[in-house]
Amino acid sequence: MDENDKAPSSMVIGYWMSDRKSQKLNWIEFGKVCRQHGYELVKLDLERPLEDQGPFAVILHKLTEIIARNDEKAIQIIDRIEQYIKNHPKVLIIDPLDSVRTLLDRYKTYNVVLNTTLNNIDVFTPTFVEILSTNVKENIKKLKNAGVTFPFICKPFVAQGTTYCHQMSVIFNERGVADCKPPCVAQSFINHNAILYKLYVVGDHYQMVERPSLKNFYASNDDRDTITFDSHSVSKSDSSSELSVLDPSESVKGSSIDPIKLHSIVKTLGSYLNMSLYGVDVVVENDTNRHAIIDINAYPGYDGFPDFFGKLIDCVISRRAQSVCSKAYFEDSGFDTSDSSDEKKSRAKLNSINQYN
Repeated sequence: MDENDKAPSSMVIGYWMSDRKSQKLNWIEFGKVCRQHGYELVKLDLERPLEDQGPFAVILHKLTEIIARNDEKAIQIIDRIEQYIKNHPKVLIIDPLDSVRTLLDRYKTYNVVLNTTLNNIDVFTPTFVEILSTNVKENIKKLKNAGVTFPFICKPFVAQGTTYCHQMSVIFNERGVADCKPPCVAQSFINHNAILYKLYVVGDHYQMVERPSLKNFYASNDDRDTITFDSHSVSKSDSSSELSVLDPSESVKGSSIDPIKLHSIVKTLGSYLNMSLYGVDVVVENDTNRHAIIDINAYPGYDGFPDFFGKLIDCVISRRAQSVCSKAYFEDSGFDTSDSSDEKKSRAKLNSINQYN
């Protein structure tokens, strides 16, 4: 047996995230939780070869900022990590880099949702189209062909890891199309009484947190200017943005979120995305009660998630057990074990979706 094919000899979780993220999550406490379950938590030094730092049983990461940077140094770092993963296929990666790349691209993310079966239970992603040109006439035609209606939200292509990923605009009319800043994604706005439901997913566990959102908007002829905003600021729990205040003439009905649909969203997206740590932004459309997925993020903030570290170590243990069992089965059967069966199925789904986008 080749040395690279051996199972990791120690229970080490190698992790990487920014210092800001680890301080926010109080990551020192997770180290204590890991030790209680027989794991050692070690931060990866991305400036050194991972071969000199292992062996690892698990690599847990939030590399979104580095992937999104896409400069020469970032590319070298990611290349080294991917080479290590290739050389050590038994190491569990949470989450696979290809899956994270999909979620960094809003256009690909919305296509993933579009190609699931969620529409069968009245869960959908609002109509969308990619905007790559500054030609206003061309973009208006593109919006019409895609069925994107006014008002729509103009969102940066990159969903995470940049200083501008949360800078968005509400476009009310054809005049406002000139305010689109390509490359971006235009997505029809769904009126939802200024309530956003954030689903924080950790493996098989999830938590719903209610947050403020944009108020109801309606199409305008040529008399309303584009509104620009920071989506992160608007949806914070303590936000006091005027954009979240409903007009006095509008009456607010009680929440109509459907727990069964939320469960289906988590189960379905986890399968299609091959992800364990992600967040889903859901709104409920006024009058129709349809549930709309308007964004998905890799490794969100997990604000308000009870016993996050306990659920995270549960996720690590269960995913590792699934990975070991799956690979053991295929080894006994004589099949290639470079990826587990579930990983291959999820990757095939993503590839079939992404190759047309």
